[in-house]
Amino acid sequence: MTWSFLLTTLIVVASPGTGVLYTLAVALTRGSRASVAAAFGCTLGIVPQMIAAMLGLAAILHTSALAFAALKWGGVVYLLYMAWQALRERGALAVDTEADTEGKPRSSRRVIVTAVLINILNPKLSIFFLAFLPQFIAVDEPHPLMRMAELSGVFMAMTFAVFALYGLFAAAVRERVITRPKVMAWLRRSFAAGFALLGARLALAER
Repeated sequence: MTWSFLLTTLIVVASPGTGVLYTLAVALTRGSRASVAAAFGCTLGIVPQMIAAMLGLAAILHTSALAFAALKWGGVVYLLYMAWQALRERGALAVDTEADTEGKPRSSRRVIVTAVLINILNPKLSIFFLAFLPQFIAVDEPHPLMRMAELSGVFMAMTFAVFALYGLFAAAVRERVITRPKVMAWLRRSFAAGFALLGARLALAER
């Protein structure tokens, strides 16, 4: 494990994207427990992408225009749906004033499922794994797949840690936010705009 890999991974993970935006939105609308669930879901959503890269499925996305377009537009539609939910205060982004006072496993499952879908429906993540991780695997590595799994595990651990920190920080100021309707309205519009912009960026993405 090299410092260059750890630093590059930290920069990639900490950079604002759909996962970070969703975790922050959940933290502000549902509290710290849900924010950790969102971080876990985003991390869990990396597993299919990692497996796809290891099996070479990411290469198919890279070379097949149809496969890439199908997954890409599925992701675009889902991000626009998330934008609509943010505006309407529906689903996992609905404000819950008792989010941290009662255990709500069903609500947590919804948050996790949504977070997983956000990452699964992002074809750029599969291609990222295909292009990023192999750079840190030596040409003469005797067990490249095991090495790739190890690097992926570190990537996932860092993803969970960084996203959880983002979420817990946002949850810490949650009480100051949800008691101010004007601030909440502004945040809903901001999160909706963020999801819509990320959807537009994905729509314009090329292989």
